[in-house]
Amino acid sequence: MSAPATSFAKRRGLLVPPIVVILAVLLCIFLALQGFYLSFLFASLFTMLVMGVPIAIGLAGSCLMYVYLTGQVPDVVVVHRMVNGVDSFPLLAIPFFILAGNLMNNGGITTRIFDFAKALMGWMRGGLGHVNVGASIIFSGMSGAAVADAGGLGTIEIKAMRDAGYDQDFSVGITAASSTIGPIIPPSLPMVIYGVMAGASVGQLFAAGLIPGLLMGAVLMVMITLLARRRGYPRDARFSVSFLRESAKRAFLSLLTPVIIVGGIISGAFTPTEAAIAAVIYALFLGVVVYRTLTWRRLLRVSMETIETTAIILFIVAGASIFAWILTSNQVTQHVVTLLGPFSDNPIVILLLINLVLLVVGCFMETIAAITILVPVLLPVAVAAGVDPVHFGVIMVLNLMIGLLTPPVGMVLYVLSRVSNISFEKCMRGTLPFLIPLFIALLLVTFVPAISMWLPTLVYR
Repeated sequence: MSAPATSFAKRRGLLVPPIVVILAVLLCIFLALQGFYLSFLFASLFTMLVMGVPIAIGLAGSCLMYVYLTGQVPDVVVVHRMVNGVDSFPLLAIPFFILAGNLMNNGGITTRIFDFAKALMGWMRGGLGHVNVGASIIFSGMSGAAVADAGGLGTIEIKAMRDAGYDQDFSVGITAASSTIGPIIPPSLPMVIYGVMAGASVGQLFAAGLIPGLLMGAVLMVMITLLARRRGYPRDARFSVSFLRESAKRAFLSLLTPVIIVGGIISGAFTPTEAAIAAVIYALFLGVVVYRTLTWRRLLRVSMETIETTAIILFIVAGASIFAWILTSNQVTQHVVTLLGPFSDNPIVILLLINLVLLVVGCFMETIAAITILVPVLLPVAVAAGVDPVHFGVIMVLNLMIGLLTPPVGMVLYVLSRVSNISFEKCMRGTLPFLIPLFIALLLVTFVPAISMWLPTLVYR
């Protein structure tokens, strides 16, 4: 690639890791053995992704070309499959959770959460790093989206850490890593998509993500402590009961939000979709009636942002549903199961291979699209190895959350690069040390099923 082309690719985030290219080539070779058209389907999609074509258009476009070339079904089937892909009741939770997250970010709720976390953990060495993680854990119980965490809390966290004298790479790195907790702790937009595709209980998936999310927070805080000692970061504040009491009083109604959402779902008081509606109503109540921070202008802007984000996500789901249908109709799942047959008696090897595939896919594919495409392919393999579908859902989402921190897609890194006004490359370098605790959490969640399955087994089974 020439120097100008390389520079353009860097600006667009289009440089693809070598392992991704190798995997794509091997996949195309494997599919070529199954048929030319399947190979063409994947090759055209991968080419569009490298060129920077939006993932939804790439998915729908490659499928449309496949249908046109094969002539097996009328072109109108593509439209029908797209409509059927989004015709699902659980998907109604998506726009409401997105709206709830936007209302909280614009209604001053995130600021109160950050102040409470600072009063609770600011006295520790590297205090604002711990505050960063604690605020993300609390906010995770409200929005269910990593990008919402990075864009909302990230703005407050990075400014506070920068003003306190923390290194820029440390501030951005821990903000990026902690934002991945959002889709693990309930509610979770990727869990909703996975539940629809896998036919699994969304309530059980939400319950299964709670302890792994807390585990992620714990290992990140251990890493913060180690780095704080090495770099000589101070304690940001002395512990004060009066300050904690005052901040808790200011944030009390905000802190009730995750209690209402998570508690309502786990107790069975309402479904995940109804919980999303309850979150919106409560956020509106706080922003309009209690705090009076949401004006009509802000409400209009929040509504437009929600419509735009929802349209993008559902367009991706619609495009990916066609792709998944083509894979299923061509028995790609059975071919993959046959290919991994020699390892089927060893679940450890199967899970390692699945984790490797998910980590690589997460480097260059958006989370929702990856879930929609890969669930029909990988879930039967995991189930055949004795993995519970709910446990596998947590493994898949956690893998893809790590993918949000890796190029060329790295959506969280792009958001934080804009928020912190530093280059994408610096954001990436700052995040690298925090990938270590995330990988440790991934291995623990993968090979110790009780971490994910204890709570759903206790509540639902």
